[in-house]
Amino acid sequence: MIERERILEVLEKYDREKVVIGAIGSHSALDIADGAKEEGLPVLVVAQRGRHRTYAEYFRQKRTKDGLMKGFIDEVIVLERFGGIIDIQEELRKRNVIFVPNRSFVVYTGIDRVEDEFLVPLFGSRNLLRSEERSEEKSYYWLLEKAGLPYPEPVEPEEIDELVIVKLPHAKKRLERGFFTAASYNEFREKAEKLTKHGVITEEDLAKARIERYIIGPVFNFDFFYSPVDEEIELLGIDWRFETSLDGHVRLPASQQLTLPEHQFEPEYTVTGHASSTLRESLLEKVFEMAELYVKATQKYYPPGIIGPFTLQTAVDNDLNFYIYDVAPRTGGGTNIHMAMGHPYGNALWRKPMSTGRRVALEIKRAVELDDLEKVVT
Repeated sequence: MIERERILEVLEKYDREKVVIGAIGSHSALDIADGAKEEGLPVLVVAQRGRHRTYAEYFRQKRTKDGLMKGFIDEVIVLERFGGIIDIQEELRKRNVIFVPNRSFVVYTGIDRVEDEFLVPLFGSRNLLRSEERSEEKSYYWLLEKAGLPYPEPVEPEEIDELVIVKLPHAKKRLERGFFTAASYNEFREKAEKLTKHGVITEEDLAKARIERYIIGPVFNFDFFYSPVDEEIELLGIDWRFETSLDGHVRLPASQQLTLPEHQFEPEYTVTGHASSTLRESLLEKVFEMAELYVKATQKYYPPGIIGPFTLQTAVDNDLNFYIYDVAPRTGGGTNIHMAMGHPYGNALWRKPMSTGRRVALEIKRAVELDDLEKVVT
């Protein structure tokens, strides 16, 4: 792990009046870029060839023929592979880049290289990024247990006697999921064999899979922000996911689902988009209490603790109990729904449109003005 002191040494050489916000061109980069422009900070996106036009063309800042300005991305560096970002870090440092990590950055670069080789200031908690890996001993489940937070209890394959969800990566699309459900050990084995046969999962990943009780109820992703400058937690927004092919399955009558051929029978859980949501007000205090416990646990076990955006992904049962089934210790995947217009909670709090991307930029901007930039980077 790159020591924080080394990052602060890099930061000492930065021209703090010319800080640039950087992000990998995937996941939530548009939200980060839009938010930076709202706060008047320049944006640099590192994209991969073949996936670069979204950033280099369609949302690139430019003038129209009649002189109007549109777009919000200042500059794009196009690499042959995302992982090549390690090779351009000196260039990023020369441009005073503060990099905002997202899940794509960690997956495509590799968590080891992010921790040990990427000598560029990250806005957020570098040492918490590994906790997102379920196979790690000190994963977010370990942290949730230490914090005393509720999560679906784990189940051994031979002990399956009610509905469970099996969590493991997709065999081919490594950023995606090879999740499936089962209500008995026999069903677990049958589905695992079929999914392996169709190339959705591998036996190696299955051996390390997380199996946990399935919580029947709606899901809410709570997009929080912890400010080291103010030492306060903010709820910016709530979102939920569109997943293929799960969402297609649930639109079919049960009788039609039963007629699907073998290769379509098991739904996949690939996230393709998000929608905005709100929560009944009587439940909000429970949600803030969960966030407070999480923040305190990160400060105790992963000092300096969570910095900036994080998402608690939850399911709610019929007794209105929350269960945290996933944690994103960085900007969440659904924050693009906040772009340009913010979200009811963040907007109400700040009395202006406040997206996750804008809140990140605002924290960096305030940290520069208050000479507190050291507090928000690792």
